[in-house]
Amino acid sequence: MRLLFRFMGFLFAVGTIVFLVGVAAVAGLIWHYSKDLPDYSQLQDYEPPVMTRVHAADGSLLGEYSRERRLYLPIQAVPKMVINAFLAAEDKNFYEHGGIDYQGLARAALLYAQNIGSNRRPQGASTITQQVAKNFLLTNEVSFTRKIKEALLAMRIERAYSKDRILELYLNEIYLGLGAYGIAAASLVYFDKSVNELTVAEAAYLAALPKAPAALHPVRNRDRAIERRNYVLDRLMENGWIKQADADKARKDPLAVTSRANAAHTFAGEYFAEEVRRDVFERYGEKKLYEGGLSVRTTLDPKLQVFARQTMTAGLVRYDEAQGWRGPVNKIDVSGDWGLKLADVKSLSDVSPWRMAVVLETSDHSARIGFQPGRELGGAVSKERQIGLITLDGVRWAKAASGPGRGKTPSSVSQVLSPGDIIYADPLVNKDGSRVEGQYRLRQLPEVSGAMVVMDPWTGRVLAMVGGFSFDQSQFNRATQAYRQPGSSFKPLVYSAAMDNGYTPSTVVIDAPIEIDQGQGIGVWRPENYSTGKYYGPTTLRNALQRSLNTVTVRLAQDIGMPLIGEYAKRFGVYDDLPNYLSYALGAGETTVMRMVTAYSMFANGGRRVKPTLIDRIQDRYGRTIFRHDQRECRGCEAPEGWKNQAEPQLVDRREQVLDAMTAYQITSMMEGVVQGGTATVIREVGKPIAGKTGTTNDEKDAWFIGFSPDVVVGIYVGYDKPRNLGRGMTGGHLAAPIAKDFLKLALADKPAVPFRVPAGIKLIRVDAKSGMRAGPESGRTILEAFKPGTAPPDNYSVIGVADADGRSVTVPPEADRMILRPGTGGLY
Repeated sequence: MRLLFRFMGFLFAVGTIVFLVGVAAVAGLIWHYSKDLPDYSQLQDYEPPVMTRVHAADGSLLGEYSRERRLYLPIQAVPKMVINAFLAAEDKNFYEHGGIDYQGLARAALLYAQNIGSNRRPQGASTITQQVAKNFLLTNEVSFTRKIKEALLAMRIERAYSKDRILELYLNEIYLGLGAYGIAAASLVYFDKSVNELTVAEAAYLAALPKAPAALHPVRNRDRAIERRNYVLDRLMENGWIKQADADKARKDPLAVTSRANAAHTFAGEYFAEEVRRDVFERYGEKKLYEGGLSVRTTLDPKLQVFARQTMTAGLVRYDEAQGWRGPVNKIDVSGDWGLKLADVKSLSDVSPWRMAVVLETSDHSARIGFQPGRELGGAVSKERQIGLITLDGVRWAKAASGPGRGKTPSSVSQVLSPGDIIYADPLVNKDGSRVEGQYRLRQLPEVSGAMVVMDPWTGRVLAMVGGFSFDQSQFNRATQAYRQPGSSFKPLVYSAAMDNGYTPSTVVIDAPIEIDQGQGIGVWRPENYSTGKYYGPTTLRNALQRSLNTVTVRLAQDIGMPLIGEYAKRFGVYDDLPNYLSYALGAGETTVMRMVTAYSMFANGGRRVKPTLIDRIQDRYGRTIFRHDQRECRGCEAPEGWKNQAEPQLVDRREQVLDAMTAYQITSMMEGVVQGGTATVIREVGKPIAGKTGTTNDEKDAWFIGFSPDVVVGIYVGYDKPRNLGRGMTGGHLAAPIAKDFLKLALADKPAVPFRVPAGIKLIRVDAKSGMRAGPESGRTILEAFKPGTAPPDNYSVIGVADADGRSVTVPPEADRMILRPGTGGLY
């Protein structure tokens, strides 16, 4: 018995020693690994990279920019069902343990012992807290060292932060595949839903992804993905978090995912969104743009943007098709599976309803075509093959652009198309707008391009922008980056300088040939009107602007001086530094559509300076406003809640007056005449008060129209990217103005016909429309003309523009229009 006691005492002593040694060893290990642990306190102020989101004026999503596609979602905004799904999949005891799940740790250790020598990756027993420690503070290294550090950090994190804060970090940081970080982004990417809209089955699938997002791809590994999702559903049911019936119903879900790239959240606004991206990048830098979680509210009106895109592309296509059929995009061999071959051809994704197709067979009466198949979420080519028919009606426009048959209407489809031709086609439409079932119309991508800008003249807010036919084809934004000659659309600025310096709309200037000596070695410049050889003699400035007479504009520029015109051009923002050459008064300088539309906005709003903007407001990730375009002071906007008979809030507008309000109205009234009886009469079809001016450059290389109603300005140019002749007669009135007409008819369809605002001080006096003199009994057609105080309609002719031999200005009688005039040799119109 004594020996037994001694032996038991010995064992106790040894056990005590081993225990103490073990405790010391563990303490030593903890001390050793604790020395260089990362600082977990940084989690308190952690700001993960969050995507910047760009919204239209109505809040609709326009674009997203990020390196890691993530939206940060506070834990209070995450539905309980979604939280339970992740707990069931990853850590069901999360709210009970202190950072380490010892049962799970024992289970993982046992499995590791069984797999020794099998080269299998050890199964982790990480809790959500440990995953937070690893994802935020450690690496993905597979080692005991990392696991020890992970466990130590987990315990410290549990003591420092609440369970909800730890879970919030986890749910917003984890990678869930397809470029999505965090549950908010993953919900959008996989299902195009917000988190609170997820079904039980969808939440279970997202909860299954943290283990292996690539291996659980919903298309490539569909069966495995469904199996893992169902596993999560089983755990949810076992834990009593969902009912049996709900689990059974969710298992039958087919796991239908939606590609976020195909979600309808852009409004034909790719050029607009890219311009906004550049703006934000220049303001805040790359890191803030792609990681700062900014919320950008833009000025884009989705409805107007769709109208602008439709009418602009229709105008480009209309002109291009009139030039004839240039041939297919490419050719392929249609033997075998033509769909796989066609799927590899790059097609434009933003020209809907146009679709790329290949001609399979042709006859005199029709061509059978096969449409480019789509791709599944995993990138595989869809097995579906769609077929259509192009009949003779769908190719009648396709006259040969060159060769022996140039200009002839095709009499058979086979004259235009042959098997293997890669083309674009869209549904054939009847005259009443209905589609012809199964039949399509041949299309071709236009060579000609152009741009459109739509602006609110009172604020400078850009409501719509089209930078070309297709952003997918060319990201060059012709609205802001293409510098082109505006031609006669620049003339209203010349006339503005004249109105501010003694001229009136009724002032008569001679329209006759003029020769300008440009200096030694340069030669003589002889500007002409567009209708070569036709001059009108003494002409009022109103009629001169309506007819876009070049010689009158040159005489005005001579009289008031190019330095003054250059100052006006700079003041309006059209040119930064206008050379002192008279040809620049005719629009020979280069500028952008955006600049021209901004300038015309100042005519429309009574001469107030406007600064164009695509952004109304920018907020940071916490909702604080860090930029606002409208800087006007609002007096009374901070009034206490409730109506207490206080005065109405007032907006204090301290913007610079760049042009006298009366001058602005005179020019507006004259440009109304351009629409009513000048070079832009096609705009009359809109049926609302519209003012504007056309422009056409030398050799018809560019066609312009800038016009406005009292509350919207639209500017358009049409031309080839590498300038070349558009064709005889292809003026701003024939090419650009019809596009503006189509747009304005849609944009103003539900707006009342509001007349232009007449500023205080303007006198409206009836004058003879031809002579500009005060109307009398003998007058023919009369009009109401706008005059400033102190000016009056002339009672007789006083003509500017003809000098005697000594250079003195002389008066020219009405018979002057019968003088023999010498033709010139060209100029800008």
